[in-house]
Amino acid sequence: MKKLLFMAGIALLAPLAAQAFTLDARYQDKDGDLIADIPSDKAKQIDPSTLIFAYTPVEDPGVYREVWSEFLVHLSEETGKKVQFFPVQSNAAQIEAMRAGRLHIAGFNTGSNPLAVACGGFRSFTMMAAADGSFGYEMEIITHPDSGIEQVEDIRDGEMAFTSQTSNSGFKAPSAILKADYGMVPGEDFKPVFSGKHDNSILGVANQDYPAAAIANSVLARMLNRDVISEDQIKSIYKSQTFPTTAYGLAHNLKPALQQKIKDAFFSFDWEGTALEEEFSKSGEGQFIPITFKEHWEVIRKIDAANGVQYNCE
Repeated sequence: MKKLLFMAGIALLAPLAAQAFTLDARYQDKDGDLIADIPSDKAKQIDPSTLIFAYTPVEDPGVYREVWSEFLVHLSEETGKKVQFFPVQSNAAQIEAMRAGRLHIAGFNTGSNPLAVACGGFRSFTMMAAADGSFGYEMEIITHPDSGIEQVEDIRDGEMAFTSQTSNSGFKAPSAILKADYGMVPGEDFKPVFSGKHDNSILGVANQDYPAAAIANSVLARMLNRDVISEDQIKSIYKSQTFPTTAYGLAHNLKPALQQKIKDAFFSFDWEGTALEEEFSKSGEGQFIPITFKEHWEVIRKIDAANGVQYNCE
């Protein structure tokens, strides 16, 4: 077996043949919804006085501390708990924090979601959507105007930036698409480099540090709206089908009543006039809608299967 990733005690392995999605042995899934059950033993359920919340890793977590501040006040009021924002630096660190019991509520990005579910006991239940209920983003392959790259095939024998190996749009989806549609494999037909985050890849292309990169266009839209980069610095040469976006959810072992209060807080939050609305309206989002990992992440699990990915938790 070829090891693709080992960070923070979590290994992502690519065997010769993909297997059915299963949870780590420490979790149970008696109802078949593919997420960890709440422990039936009440002694294993927790009711922390302070809830720790983390948003998916971004280049500047401090920006998103402010973006989420009003929501976290609402969450505190609805649960009667103190709520603390935890600025995570990587997907692996975020998953390990939930697995170790140091993280209670989180938004995991599209590609790391299955690993968080399998290895961290993450129970996803919502994601952001537009006012009409539509949701999602596309993977785009971008370049800069002076790169000499006009089409995907021009990346061959060159260099391309990915974000991290747990990212759907930053690695998994483009790897599968490049292999299936263009006969190009990272490490064989071009040199892959890893930036760590979508923000880094986008800035890297805009500043001509990378000739091309695979990114989530929802992140690109927000960076353009914040004037972090300008449209004349970026050129898109590929756009994928639509994928689900960041999923929000809970640690599996929170007490059932507390889990319900947290869910209610997400769905009762009034976005109007908040920093959350200001930031995420830039990518067309303005409400939380119910989702299930089993249904909404089916396409992502299929991409993992196409890449021969299996999650092995250590």
